[in-house]
Amino acid sequence: MDHLGFAGTPAALQYIKAAADYGLSASTILADNQIDPDLLNNDVKRITGTSFQSLIKYLIEKTQDPCFGLKSSRYVQAGSYSVFGYMVMNCKSLREAMVKTPVYEKLVGDMGVSEIIALDNGDTEMRWHCNYPDPAVRPHMISNVLGSWVNFARFLVDNPQDNPKQVNFEFSQPDGRSALQYQAMFRCPIQFNAPYSCVIMDDKTLNQPMRQPDEQLLKTLENHADILMADISHEQPLPMQTKNVIRGLLLEGLPRKELVAKRLGLTERTLQRRLQQFDCSYQQILDEVRLDQAKDLLTQTELSIQDIASKLGFSEPRSFHRSFKSWLGMTPGEFRDKSKQ
Repeated sequence: MDHLGFAGTPAALQYIKAAADYGLSASTILADNQIDPDLLNNDVKRITGTSFQSLIKYLIEKTQDPCFGLKSSRYVQAGSYSVFGYMVMNCKSLREAMVKTPVYEKLVGDMGVSEIIALDNGDTEMRWHCNYPDPAVRPHMISNVLGSWVNFARFLVDNPQDNPKQVNFEFSQPDGRSALQYQAMFRCPIQFNAPYSCVIMDDKTLNQPMRQPDEQLLKTLENHADILMADISHEQPLPMQTKNVIRGLLLEGLPRKELVAKRLGLTERTLQRRLQQFDCSYQQILDEVRLDQAKDLLTQTELSIQDIASKLGFSEPRSFHRSFKSWLGMTPGEFRDKSKQ
């Protein structure tokens, strides 16, 4: 197993497309890096993280551009994020799209981990922790990811002039000319040598509506994404795989244990026995998924509590109230009120 995991084709193609601006052909790039040329025609193909890190290092050396990673972020599009990219296009707001990022980013690859932090002043930090250790690659990859976030967000809300409140980078400030290119890209205060890399956004930015939200299509894409997550996460512990499948099936109604087991290639009895080896049960995992989705629906939507109960497979709101209070010690209404404070 590659210690850096995998990277999806769309992530690699973003860099390869950017390299064309420097006169580098895709076929030559793939041949020089011993990567299957079928990568260009297969959106679901994946390469090892080690190969991806080597590919980026090769492109940095070939272009001799200290801003190559940053410039490659201009090539972001929905397909750059695999199914996840099309999924967030159908969210209601940037905030809803942001909340889904840590859940589904493995569809793009194992290059890093996103983290959402609510600040005391009401702003929100979207941090990204890069998993790749090569010191030459890290600044370019971090610049690509944060630049891609901002450029894609501008596209999603159909506002090319939309800017984050601040962007922080954990690496040193580049030379003067390069620093100007970072400023031209983000058009906001930038801090280098920061403790971590992040994009900071205010409520006004995050609450902007998407250009084409479609709740029904979003459900379909989420279901597909959850199934893909289960497929690519086979090396994860069984409880996590089970959770991913339940999350997708819950959109179609309360999932039966039998169907979840079938998606995992197990019998119902085998699923229960193996989960017991992790000191958990199917019901516990189902409750965890229901709680996660309940919190999202209560804070990110205006759905009535009755509608939320129905979406989560409860036969009546009273059952939802009772379960929610047993999970968090407060009713759904109290939780929603508290989240608005």
